[in-house]
Amino acid sequence: MLRCAAGDRWLRPRRARCRGCGGTHVLLPDIALLRRRDEVAVIGAAIEAKVRGVGHRAIAGRLGLPKDTVRGWLRRFAADSEAIRAHFTRWAFALDAELGAVRPAASVLGDALEAIAVAARAWVLRFGRRPVWSLVSVFSGGGLLCNTSCPFPPVR
Repeated sequence: MLRCAAGDRWLRPRRARCRGCGGTHVLLPDIALLRRRDEVAVIGAAIEAKVRGVGHRAIAGRLGLPKDTVRGWLRRFAADSEAIRAHFTRWAFALDAELGAVRPAASVLGDALEAIAVAARAWVLRFGRRPVWSLVSVFSGGGLLCNTSCPFPPVR
């Protein structure tokens, strides 16, 4: 069950066998992140609110979610914000080689969110509209909030 902004959604992910390693992998849709019960757009809304200066309790109240859940997302995003910024900056330049400098924001969290926005804009200019947080899930391989040592797939 995936908690979405529009209500709970039943989700039964498919599995596929990898030709390279022979193992099976779960294939998540672009609205989900690995090991997270909530839709990526809901998590993204919490991150955006945090960058605007809203506290985790207020965010949780607005989203109707447990404060510990929201605090966990925000802590994980903050802990990985530099890697997130670097990863999405690479995506932005892979999509638009003539992209100018990415302007710094007022905080490390803001810088990571700005890099996400720039990468999403580069996608839209090249391929057309798509929800930003859906792209975040795709670009991160679902691993935006993973606690592994290398959560992101390589940029190709």
